[in-house]
Formats: sequence, C-alpha cells, structure tokens
Amino acid sequence: MKYRVLVVDDQEPLRDVIRMMLESGGYEASEVGDAASLQVAFQSPAPPPDAVLLDLKLPDADGLDLLPLIKAQWPKSEVIVLTGHASFEAAVEAIKRGAFHFQQKPIDPKGLLNLISKALERKSLKEEASSLRATVSALSGGAVPVFNSPCMKKVLTLLERVAPSDAAILVTGESGSGKEVIADMIHALSGRKGQCVKINCAALPRELIESELFGHKKGAFTDAKADKAGLFREANGGTLLLDELAEMPIETQSKLLRVLQDKKIRPVGDANDYPVNCRIIASTNRKIEEAIRLGKLREDLYYRICAVSVELPPLRDRREDIIPLAVSFLKRFAAQESRPPTGFSPEAEERLLSFDWPGNVRQLVNEIYRAVLICDQPRIDIEHLNLPQFGSGEEPALTGLTLMERTERAKIIEVLEQTGGNKFRTAKILGIGRQTLYNKIKHYKIAA
Repeated sequence: MKYRVLVVDDQEPLRDVIRMMLESGGYEASEVGDAASLQVAFQSPAPPPDAVLLDLKLPDADGLDLLPLIKAQWPKSEVIVLTGHASFEAAVEAIKRGAFHFQQKPIDPKGLLNLISKALERKSLKEEASSLRATVSALSGGAVPVFNSPCMKKVLTLLERVAPSDAAILVTGESGSGKEVIADMIHALSGRKGQCVKINCAALPRELIESELFGHKKGAFTDAKADKAGLFREANGGTLLLDELAEMPIETQSKLLRVLQDKKIRPVGDANDYPVNCRIIASTNRKIEEAIRLGKLREDLYYRICAVSVELPPLRDRREDIIPLAVSFLKRFAAQESRPPTGFSPEAEERLLSFDWPGNVRQLVNEIYRAVLICDQPRIDIEHLNLPQFGSGEEPALTGLTLMERTERAKIIEVLEQTGGNKFRTAKILGIGRQTLYNKIKHYKIAA
C-alpha cells in the first residue's frame, strides 16, 4: 500500500517538482493550489492523505489558520509546514497547532523525503498506540489477555510496583515495540492528577526544543512575542514523556540534568527559577551503551534518569503474545471497517507465529489491518497475509532494523561494492566521515 501525500502550495512549478519527487520516492501524490481547493478535498470520498505538505502563505488563507482545520478533518494526517518566510515564532506556533515539522524553502529533496518518512513513522506509532490502548483493559483480567508471554508479564509486574512512585523510568526497546503505550500505562497506574505530556525529541529542531521544554520570556529572542510556560510546567503534577531521548541535543541534555537535580526550570530569557513536579519517563530505541559511546547521550544524565529501567523485548522473543495481539487487532479493524473476518485459519496462525516481525507490534498492526481489508470470508487465511513462509526470510543482520536503517544499510553495501571495498572513497561518496562509516559497518554487521 502506497502512502498518500497531499501538496498544498500556490506555486504550480514547485508543486510539480515535489509531486515528481514524491512519486519517485514511492508515494502517491496529489496537489491543490489554494484553501478553496483544500476545502473541496475535505469533502472528497477518497481516503484522507497520510501526510500533508502545507505552504504557510496561500493566496486566500494563512497556513497557520488552516492547520487546525486539517487536523480536525484528517486527525491522523501528519502535517509538514513549508515556507519561504521562516520565523522562530511561526515555527513554534505551527508545531503548537499540530504540525509535525516546519521546513524552510528552498526545499532539499533528500531532506524532505527523510522528513516525510519520519512523519509517517510517527503516524504509525500513533496508530499502534491507539490500537494497543484499546486492548490494555484486557490486562486487568479479561477473558483473553493481550500479553501471555512470561517476559511481558514480568514487565507488567514491574510497572505495577514502580508506577505509584516518583522514580524516573527509562523505557528501551526496538522501534515499534510499544514504548509510548507503556508510558501511558505507567501514567494511568501512577494516580497522578496531571496530564501525560509527550515530546518527541527527534522531531523538533535544535533551536526549538529548549523553548518547548522550559518555556521562554517575552522578548527573549526576536520572535518571542509572548511568554511561554513550556512542557515541564504543562506537565506539572503529571507525567512528561521524553521520547527518543538520545536524539536530544547534548547542550539541552545538560540543562535537563540540572532540572532533574534541582526540580526547577528556568525559561529562556528569564532570571527566575520555577519549581516543577512531574514524573519523567524517557524512551529510546538506541542501545544505551552505543548512544553513550557515540556521544548521543550523556552518561551522567543516563544514571540520573534510569532509576528504573524497563526493556521491552521484541515481538520475535515473545511469540506467545502474537496471536492474542493479532486477534485483538482483527476484532478492532473488522468492526472499524465493517469487514467479515472474525478469526484466523490454523495455517494463518502458524504463519504469524513463524514470522520474525522485524517491525515488531507496529508491523503486526499494519499486517492485520491489510489482511482485514482484503479478506472477504470469516477467517483470514495464508493467502491474505503478505509474509514469507519461513521466518522473516531475512539474513540475521536485518532483524530488528527499521525501514530507514535497512535502506541505509543497502546503500552502504551498494557503494562499497562500487568502490571495491575502499572505505575512504565510500565515505566520500556517501558524504560521511570515515569513522562514521566504520561505526555503521559495525552496527549493520556488514561483512568486510
């Protein structure tokens, strides 16, 4: 299934360039040139786009005003704002109104494709979290528990013990393993009255993240036209999830460490400190030792934030959970889409159990959704599953890698073959340093 991307921009030549770029990247692209045409698209019976590229300045509307309308009409669509007139205040406001990112023109094709890929990955994570939340009630004694595996029961026992405390918790695990859902469960079990506020540290530009976390004073910088409280104060009395902590800039990690030690924050441009009381949950899909070694995560911050560490095992290591999860997703999607399947054939169950699920629960969600859509009979059979017959059909080095990581690994191998294994020339062609190349070769287990 191709992802659908809608381009909203009044410059027709630019729309044509972006459309061709999207189509070459495997996306299904459509385009409109103004707000009036966008309103028509809202009424279309076609499925909503997975992502929207929205120009900030349209002839008949302001993109910032359109953002809430897009999110209201298409709540699952990720919006990336494009503009030739960037300002810090506009970027903050766009993200506040629901944008995934704020991209300045002229457009860098490779950078924009990477940005869209990250936006769609977040969309998948949201859908996975939504699906898993619908099954969490089964954990408290439902007829068919979602988690049957001993390792996940051990995780849940640990969460029940530590959730009522104020201890910081670090949740690790491969991409797609359900870290955000675990954060929701911790917050629900904590009894805290405040809300669970979440920030994706990888999604915000370096220049925005401190203002988002700690807030700022009016006049602190050129576009700071009003005071901003920041997410720490917004989560006061509740929980703050720092998703993808290892992607946070190192200098911001230093300030975060001080906040964790003093329980106070100082907004950008302010001379005063403000007390905060929120439970910190951090998550990352990076291996901690590697993140520290590469300078992506401060070691002292790690020791401060991992009072309790929860590692989510990949789905291939808890196969007892595959069928219960698959059944819960099937019931949800069959009801949602008014489709006939109510279960799986024994052969289909065997195929689900034998597959290695490199994309973890997120991949299982997508696979079941696809099978539900194409199945016209009471039971989903092998023919409705898009899975190889024997395991994942992959070499061990690919197990657990995201789609982006697999693509990068394949590109490195391709260039190494072109250069006859010359790492100096390979690094130069790829535009990375030699040490970075060596690290990636080791990480991706690429044979010499």
